[in-house]
Amino acid sequence: MSEVPRFWREAKHRYRLVGTRCENCNTLYFPPRDICPKCRRESVGKMREEELSGEGEIYSFTIVHDGLEQFKLQVPYVMALIKTKEGPLVTGQIVDCDPSEIKIGMNVRSVLRKVRTEGKSGILQYGYKFELK
Repeated sequence: MSEVPRFWREAKHRYRLVGTRCENCNTLYFPPRDICPKCRRESVGKMREEELSGEGEIYSFTIVHDGLEQFKLQVPYVMALIKTKEGPLVTGQIVDCDPSEIKIGMNVRSVLRKVRTEGKSGILQYGYKFELK
């Protein structure tokens, strides 16, 4: 039996920004964790899934001028740390904007977008990115 590729195993976390909350200390994590780094053993079996709203603000960012081969057509593009309204920092690309206009503190929301095309068959992979609100 072949293993399901990682991209598809993590599909709900890629499409819906699903994190986990420790029921012991109430800390919310993204990406999801199986064990709370704060509580450790006390959190085993106490991590529950929680969906993030996808809304937040730009905490920090960089403008990429020389990207990986699969992103050469997108340069320059913005990669940012987003402070979600629920608390966790999420890394994501900021789309549909002029990179020179991006500033720390700008409000954003998550959107579902094409991330890449895989292989000769052209299988599309989607995931979250962010746009200005």
